[in-house]
Amino acid sequence: MVGRAVIDLHVHSSVSDGTDPPEVIAELAASAGCSAFALTDHDTLAGLARARERADQVGIQLIGGCEVSCAFAGASTHVLVYFIDSEEGALHDELARLREDRIRRNHQLVDLLVSLGIPITYEEAVAAASTEDSVGRPHFAAILVSKGVAESIPDAFDRYLAHGRPGFVPKARVSPAEIAKVARASGGVCVLAHPFTLELPPDELDRAVSELADAGFSGIEAHYANYRPEQRRALAELAARHDLVATGGSDYHGTVKPGLAVGTGRGDLKVPDEVLEQLAARRP
Repeated sequence: MVGRAVIDLHVHSSVSDGTDPPEVIAELAASAGCSAFALTDHDTLAGLARARERADQVGIQLIGGCEVSCAFAGASTHVLVYFIDSEEGALHDELARLREDRIRRNHQLVDLLVSLGIPITYEEAVAAASTEDSVGRPHFAAILVSKGVAESIPDAFDRYLAHGRPGFVPKARVSPAEIAKVARASGGVCVLAHPFTLELPPDELDRAVSELADAGFSGIEAHYANYRPEQRRALAELAARHDLVATGGSDYHGTVKPGLAVGTGRGDLKVPDEVLEQLAARRP
């Protein structure tokens, strides 16, 4: 790859709701010219060992991480956690609790879909994922498509699975401040993922980011693949105002989110590798 080294700090594998195994994610990141990548599966670190083994083989740095769903500012908020290498600690305990609640939610979701006249079983959902812990709404969406109930995964969410739709079942949410606390206790740092999903006007987003900075956050995801250049610049300026690192990533999920590539997003993503150094400097 010509030019500065780049990184991708937001990638998902089949261990959560992506479609590529952790080993393949490492290969894709290396092929894209990344010097480092973070595997950030939802509420789990289970894919890190496999990704790290392959990353070492292809000569790329892996940052241990995950993505946690939180409740903040009246909306579902996603928090990225980085530099988690130990297999025990406060964050691991919290993730285990969240995974248990995910299983509860998934059983309820099956029951709700059946009540809507959709022939689906819990066993089908588990079979669509790599493990019971990793079953998520995208797996249910894929099943609905396979049964002809929806035309595509986005259509399945629009018809049944999104918030406010007839097949939506909420799952447990913690506050970002709680995740920041347990992440720091485990040696990690927290970053607000795709900030515009909060759907806040600029002044309220500024206050929300200020609150997260006070809670111990280290950065916000400014260089996000689905954001326009002017949106990325605005978020980088917002990060600077609050002394936060402007991080970035593709949010790659494989075929679940078509058109995205590890490292390059939609072709114009270039997260400089010094961002990783800036984040590492914020470690407790």
